[in-house]
Amino acid sequence: MDIYRTFLAIIISFVILIGYQYFFVGFGPSELPTEDIVVETEGAGSDSPVLQTAVAPESARTSAAPAQVTTRPDRAARTLTVDTDLYTASLTEDGGSITSFVLKDYRETSAADSPGMQLVKVDGTEGFPLEFSWGSVAPAATFYDAGGSEVRFQGNNGHLVMKGQGNGLAITRDYTFSKDSYLMELNVRVKNISSGVLQGNAALHQSNTPFRKSGPGSQFLFVGPAYYMNESLTEVDSDLYEAGPATVNGQMDWAAYEGTYFICAILPQDTSATSMTMESFGEDGIKMRMNSDLDTLQPGEEKVYTYKLFFGPKKLDILKSVGSNLDKAVNFGWFDVIAQPTLFLLNFFHGIFKNYGIAIIMVTIIFKAIFWPITQKGLKSMKNMQKLQPKMAKLKEKYKGDPTRMNQEVMNLYKTYKVNPLGGCLPMVLQIPVFFALYKVLLMCIELRHAPFMLWITDLSAPDRLYIGFDIPYVGGIPVLTLLMGASMFLQQKMTPTTADPTQAKIMMFLPVIFTFMFINFASGLVLYWFVNNLLAIFQQQMINRQKKA
Repeated sequence: MDIYRTFLAIIISFVILIGYQYFFVGFGPSELPTEDIVVETEGAGSDSPVLQTAVAPESARTSAAPAQVTTRPDRAARTLTVDTDLYTASLTEDGGSITSFVLKDYRETSAADSPGMQLVKVDGTEGFPLEFSWGSVAPAATFYDAGGSEVRFQGNNGHLVMKGQGNGLAITRDYTFSKDSYLMELNVRVKNISSGVLQGNAALHQSNTPFRKSGPGSQFLFVGPAYYMNESLTEVDSDLYEAGPATVNGQMDWAAYEGTYFICAILPQDTSATSMTMESFGEDGIKMRMNSDLDTLQPGEEKVYTYKLFFGPKKLDILKSVGSNLDKAVNFGWFDVIAQPTLFLLNFFHGIFKNYGIAIIMVTIIFKAIFWPITQKGLKSMKNMQKLQPKMAKLKEKYKGDPTRMNQEVMNLYKTYKVNPLGGCLPMVLQIPVFFALYKVLLMCIELRHAPFMLWITDLSAPDRLYIGFDIPYVGGIPVLTLLMGASMFLQQKMTPTTADPTQAKIMMFLPVIFTFMFINFASGLVLYWFVNNLLAIFQQQMINRQKKA
């Protein structure tokens, strides 16, 4: 039984050591078939998508001549600036698209002189976000006259109307912006000004390249196209579209390009927007387009396509205020039931102390209080097990030739003294889900991005490093908090009662060393949690050790 407990503890530490590398793949891109381009369509009479092999659909059909015929003034396209309390955006008359979108409350890096976070990471070679096409009208070829060079606000809202013509169509794009919201609206009015009947699909385009979190753990975080359909979030594996254009079909609440902390989402307001096409470009670029059903326009007839747009942070309360299940973009996976309350508590305590490091300490104390009775029972069980060692040694010596009888007598000894041999391992097992949930919160939630704690810890989502004027191989600076955590774990291990023989006890003492190396590249917020948890465990063990012998 001693050997069993020793190996159980080693297995648990091994799970924590490598589990985050393999287990967290579950909240990255999902595995999808790669042998063909895959199309998801709703099966008849079923809410579940049906996978089919298909060729990417034609972007448009029209009865008019396929050649692009547009109307352009004899001047260069202007760039229009939209300046709100939250962002500064630039739009061009060439294609009517957004060429720049810089957030004011978030920076590219934690450096003091870092510019605001740029959400448009393309140069226009493969198009810009929010280009529009209909039938044979190409997305970037249409010139949209804005009638001015600035967007003026009346109260909280500002409007921008852009008009263009091409291939027998008059297209009017009407943007609405709010000073205090990342949510925008776009109404596109398409009118047939030709003498013939026109047919085509409307499509709102979006091109982008990754804006991701860098550093340890970032390779396990999802970046790329995602959509929410049939009450389910799908984070699209790049294998789906790297071989060629691929389309997913269904009435979507939203489709978006996601980063770790930011999202550019299209929320179609028309039931006719029923598919999204994706294809890759360059090294890691992605082109997406939200497609509507095939429409027919008689001469003089018009149709309006309505979209809501969200370019901003993946902050839960903001996403929830948008609606349309956009908050599902913050995907904690299996640990959502723990991660959501954890994030709520972090934000609650941050509202009081204005410091997420203190908030993590307070959350750690709450978690420890919840687990306190179980831990107390487990530690007492281990102490009682230690008291039984002389009796167990006698039983093993007495029945060393009869292992079956020896095990029976050992179990009877446990029952007589009401000792649970696994009681000491239970607290650690129960804390593993909390550990992983907090790991996801600290790695994914924008609240912790660039959040300082104190002294050298200036970013709780990054590893802690104290730089001393020169780089240390592998780590760069001194991981002070991580070393303190390892020392506290060593002290806790020394104080904890053990039933292992001297050889096994020495093996167990290597666990703090393993944990220290494992935590070196973890987010400093997670290290802070584990360090404070160790200190509380030491305090609890000290209380038990001081209790008088029964």
